[in-house]
Amino acid sequence: MAERALVVVPTYNEAPNLANLLPQVLAQDPRIDVLVVDDNSQDGTGRIADELARADSRVHVLHREEKLGLGTAYRAAFRWGLERGYDYLFEMDADFSHDPAHLKEFLKAVQGADLVLGSRYLGGRVTVVNWPMGRLLLSYCANIYARWLTGLRIWDLTGGFKCFRRHVLEAIDLDQVRSNGYAFQIEMSVRAWRKGFKLAEIPIVFVDRTEGQSKMNKAIVREAVWMVPRLRLMGWFGRI
Repeated sequence: MAERALVVVPTYNEAPNLANLLPQVLAQDPRIDVLVVDDNSQDGTGRIADELARADSRVHVLHREEKLGLGTAYRAAFRWGLERGYDYLFEMDADFSHDPAHLKEFLKAVQGADLVLGSRYLGGRVTVVNWPMGRLLLSYCANIYARWLTGLRIWDLTGGFKCFRRHVLEAIDLDQVRSNGYAFQIEMSVRAWRKGFKLAEIPIVFVDRTEGQSKMNKAIVREAVWMVPRLRLMGWFGRI
C-alpha cells in the first residue's frame, strides 16, 4: 500500500481562509488527506469544512462542541489519524501563515528523520514576513529560552508546521501531554527527542495572517513560560 499523509488543520473562525487553503494542500501530493478540527466556530467554518468534505473524499472533519485549545485539537486529531493508519501526520495552521508548497519539502525531509519541524529561524536567519517587531522579538527570544532550558538544539521550537512519522506519536503517551497553547509545540518536540527520535528542521517562510484574528493571548504566553522549566525538571527525573 502507498504511504498516506494526514494534514491536520485546527480551526476556530477561519471561514475566509478554509475554502482556498484545502485545495492547495491537496494539490501538493496525491497521498495527502486533510482533517479539519473545528471548535464550534461561530463564523460558519465548520459548515464550510463539511461542504468541502462532501465534495472531496480526501477531506475529513472533526467537530468539537466548544473552543478547547490547540493542544487538545491536535491530540484528538492524532488519535483519529493513527486509528486510520496514516503514516505521516502534519500540523498546519489554517490562516496561510504556513505555505502549502512546503508540504513537498516535509515529505522529502521526513524520509531521513522521525520528526521534521518547519523553522522560521534556521541558522539564525529570520524568514518571517509582516510580523510587528514586538511579536518577532517575543517569538525569537522564546525560542532561545526554550533551547537553553530544555537542551534541545532546535532553532524553532515554538513553530506549528511540522510532520511526525506515526511511530513517534505511537511512542508518546498523548494523555500525559499537558500543554494546550503554543507550549504544546515545545512539549511534543521535547518528548520525541527524549525518546531518542531523530529531529530535523527545514526552512520555511512564515507570513502573518491577512484574514481573521490571531489566537495569541497572555494565557498562552504564561503557559509557555512555566511549561519549559517543567519539561527540564521532568527530563531530569526521567518523567518524559
